[in-house]
Amino acid sequence: MLIKVGRTRFCCRYYWQRGVALALLVAVLCSALPLNLVLAQETDDHQAAIQKWAAYFEPSTLSMDERIAELEWFAEVAEPFQGYTIYSVAEDIRTHYWENEVLAEAFEEITGIHVEHEIIGEGSVVERLVEQQRTGRIIYDIYVNDADMVGTHLRSQAVVNLTEYMAGDGRPYTNPYLDLDDFLNLEFGQDYDGNQLQLPDQQFANLYWFRYDWFTRPDLQADFREIYGYDLGVPINWAAYEDIAEFFTGREIDGQVVYGHLDYGKKSPSLGWRFTDAWLSIAGVGDVGLPNGLPVDEWGIRVNDRIPVGASVARGGAVNGPAAVYALSKYIEWLNKYAPPEALEWRWVDAGAKAARGDIAQRIFQYVTWLSDDAFHDKGSPVVGADGKPLWRVAPTPHGAYWDEGMKVGYQDAGSWTIPRNVKGQRRAMAWLWAQFCVSKTVALKKFLIGGTPVRESVIFSDYLTARKENWGGLIEFYRSAERKKWTDTGPNVPDYAKLSGIWWPNIARAIAGEVTPQGAMNAIAEAMDSAMAQMRMARYSPEIGPVDSPAAWLAAPGAPKSERPESVPQTIPYDELIKQWVQE
Repeated sequence: MLIKVGRTRFCCRYYWQRGVALALLVAVLCSALPLNLVLAQETDDHQAAIQKWAAYFEPSTLSMDERIAELEWFAEVAEPFQGYTIYSVAEDIRTHYWENEVLAEAFEEITGIHVEHEIIGEGSVVERLVEQQRTGRIIYDIYVNDADMVGTHLRSQAVVNLTEYMAGDGRPYTNPYLDLDDFLNLEFGQDYDGNQLQLPDQQFANLYWFRYDWFTRPDLQADFREIYGYDLGVPINWAAYEDIAEFFTGREIDGQVVYGHLDYGKKSPSLGWRFTDAWLSIAGVGDVGLPNGLPVDEWGIRVNDRIPVGASVARGGAVNGPAAVYALSKYIEWLNKYAPPEALEWRWVDAGAKAARGDIAQRIFQYVTWLSDDAFHDKGSPVVGADGKPLWRVAPTPHGAYWDEGMKVGYQDAGSWTIPRNVKGQRRAMAWLWAQFCVSKTVALKKFLIGGTPVRESVIFSDYLTARKENWGGLIEFYRSAERKKWTDTGPNVPDYAKLSGIWWPNIARAIAGEVTPQGAMNAIAEAMDSAMAQMRMARYSPEIGPVDSPAAWLAAPGAPKSERPESVPQTIPYDELIKQWVQE
């Protein structure tokens, strides 16, 4: 731990209990200054820090005076904790590196609380959170953990119920300027009853990405219409996406051979995320309903009265039904036929910024967090025009043949501040202050400019972004539209995210390698999910796996699992028309 007085730091053991008076006494003894001069110096340093950081966080949706007021609140409420250290962790994306490099320093200078904000892989974040909950050993005081795990948290009862905390012990430490109504998708971190278990810190959607400059070239438009008989535009469904992928792959444009698709296929945990991040839902696997299909959600899990009862078709689930097999088959086909050959060795983090290299025509599944990368915005990039504006655009995710009106359209998730229940007292209070600081209105706009991961409506609707929205290729219009509510996270029905997600990627990898058929892979996943859920014993809404029934009977019934369907008729829409629809909403 660090006790900081003026420019003097004293190292102590983690969470060594002592009062502010002791810190002041040490300062006096070391500096040989009268106590009143030390206090005066502390006050001057304190006010200088607030002024410094209030100026630094420009642009902001708050005025300078409003920023100062918010930062002064943090300083005042944190006064008893000066000199303490807390530990937090987040995954390795640009937003969190900025928290580590900038916000932690600002928080310490304003509050006196030192933060060790560690950045590790997303899978490791989940592993350590699960270990802390299993062993009771405190590894971190707070985690930025995907809201995809909310179903696990509400069933395990192992994280702090923030709604209860804000109304009780945490009330003195809850920012009066927090404004929960200003958050874009607060519901991602809520349980079935609307209790907040996780507070969004960063958020990104999966959207369709494409080269607007190529799609609007008259020569390419004419060639496409001659070959396929309809207009080149934003694909509404997978049938059109596939035609566009075929059209561009191997074509020479501006002296280079290009590809019509981008994806990744390396055997790794991120291969599982490729599917559990709503790929099955985009194909049309689940039922109608938002935020997740009911009674069958996008993981293919059937849920009755909040109780998971099965994943296999034989138990009313959809993991190994025709729609899921179609989803995996198309994924493998497109990866092999239309993506760069090296994509087979990429993980999600490798593929993230590859669209910016200049030889990719479209990507059906682009995590927009990667669009904050300089390669998508810097002059000289092959995807940036001479005027400094992007040559690319983002649009709604095309849907598969099994998708029905009223289903979720795509995936977005919020990496969310999550406090394990075994973090208590002062440590819980300090962790909560740190989380609120990172999502404060003072910080939020500048944080979006760095990482491209918005969590506040006031940022998205700010005058600053209104004047510059064309720099984001349609992303601002997306977040401003009512349509964004159709992009949702995994939701509360998945009972143990860590355990179940680990089933997916080894089986998907076997299908990519040709060791099993897509049907064989999905059968193995469904069987393993049923088996894993049958063994779960959770504090609330524990799975109760149902009996095996005739798959044919389930497939013949309305809704998911769905019987086999033919491919849809290809449909596209001009991008400029699409944007007008978003703006009108």
